[in-house]
This record gives sequence, C-alpha cells and structure tokens, in this order.
Amino acid sequence: MLIRIVAILFPLFAITALGYFVGRRLKPDLSHANKLNMDVFVPALVFAALANKEFHIGAYLPLTFATLAVVVGSGLAGWGLARLSGVAPKTLVPPLMFNNCGNLGLPLAVLAFGDAALAPAVVMFMVSNLLHFSFGAWLLDRRIKLWTVWRVPSVLATMVGLAVGIAGVQVWPPLMIAIEMLGDISIPLMLFALGVRLQESRISSLGLGAYAAVARPLVGMALAWTVMQWVPLQPDEQALMLVFGALPPAVLNYIFAERYHQEPDKVASMVLLGNLAALVFLPVALALVLV
Repeated sequence: MLIRIVAILFPLFAITALGYFVGRRLKPDLSHANKLNMDVFVPALVFAALANKEFHIGAYLPLTFATLAVVVGSGLAGWGLARLSGVAPKTLVPPLMFNNCGNLGLPLAVLAFGDAALAPAVVMFMVSNLLHFSFGAWLLDRRIKLWTVWRVPSVLATMVGLAVGIAGVQVWPPLMIAIEMLGDISIPLMLFALGVRLQESRISSLGLGAYAAVARPLVGMALAWTVMQWVPLQPDEQALMLVFGALPPAVLNYIFAERYHQEPDKVASMVLLGNLAALVFLPVALALVLV
C-alpha cells in the first residue's frame, strides 16, 4: 500500500520539486507561460474532456452537486473559523474554499485512478473554477460583475464543451487529437509552475499559515465524507471526492489576493504551508480510499 501511494504521488512532487529548484537557481519568468496555460492549454484540456463522445453530463449531476456542497461548505466553515480566530474573512475564506484541484487535483486523479478519472476530475475542477472566478473574485471586490465570468477562457471552454457534448456533435477526430495534445501540455506545466511559484512565496505569518494548512484538508475531508452519506456517488467518484477534500489551497488564491490587495503575504503563507502539508494529508486520503 505504501509503495503504491508513493508511486502515485512521486511524479507530482518530483515535477513540483524540479520547478522549485529551477526557480531557485535560474529565476525563470513564467508569467507568459502561465498565461498561455490558463488561456490556451487548460481550456483545451477542459474542452477535450467535456466534448468527448463518451462524456455524458447527466451521469455527473450527483458529482456536480456533491462538489458544489463541499466547496460552499468549506467557505462557510472558513467564515466561521475566521470569526473564531479574529482573521479577516476575506483573507481566510478563499484558501479554505478553493483548493488546488487544477495543479494537483487533475494529475493526481489520473495517476491514482487512471485515464477514466479525468472526466469526473474535470467536472469537479469546473465547479470550483466557476465559483472561484465568480463568487471568489466578488468576495474580494464587490464591484466585480458576475455576468462577465464567461469571458474567462476555462469557463468559456466549459460552456462550449458542454454544449458540444450535450448536442452530441462529434468533433473531427484530427482536430480533437490536436486539442487533446494542447491539453496534455497543461498538467506538467501546472506542476512545474507550482514549484516555481512556491519558491517565490515567503512565509510571513507562520501561525496563520499552519492553521489554514491543517484546516483546509481536515474540513474538506470531513465535508466530503458527510456529503457522500447523502449524495449517491459511484465508488470511483467517492474516492475522488475524498481526495478532492484533502487538496491544499489553490495557488490562484494568492494571485487573487495580490490583485485585490487582500493581505497577499498572509495568503501566500497559507498556500505555501498548505501545499507542503499535502505531503502528509494526500497520502492519508489515498490510504483511506485505496483501502
């Protein structure tokens, strides 16, 4: 069991660690690469998964509802913990509410459960991503217009991919292969960029960072287990849901905090320590689902 868990997690942390050390030594500017990833490669990955002829959105409605419940429940828990600890809710709620289901979640799903897990993992990413770019942005800046969320490339790719899938339109196979090849770039690039980003982060609030690093997976796994008791999910979806709950805070939380001037140093500490804590919590979650 231990060897299997190490085999699943090693590629993720190896590529992330490589990004960390390359970032530390060479100081690469990945701003353009990250923008390309978010605007081109990730949307291609999302579209390819949703427009696939084997993808049927109706089969994933329970998973969609369960993911929504876990994300919203994590936000409510974050608000309560912020009130109890005296931390600004705008600082603590997003890191607890929005996890790293892109950089870590997508490759982890494929490595742990095979290629068949990509489609449900993309559904979970789709729910979290849509909420993050809408409610998450609005939470930090109430002047944000929620209806403009469709302009986000990954959200637009979600809408188009769903429309193609629901309509039963078959994309020309050579074109789909090209789109899938673009999507394949996204996962290793996300992991590598995560390592570079973690190298750039600094811990300025050790206590708060550790607090969020532990609270995020504990709250997420508790909510995932609770939701699984009420929502009828397939066994593989239950496994994905528990692992989803254990994921650390998304790096995008720091980017948003920096953009909207919401204590970015504190959020950076939560993201950095949270992703380091994933070395403990992800093996625990995988041990639970593999057993």
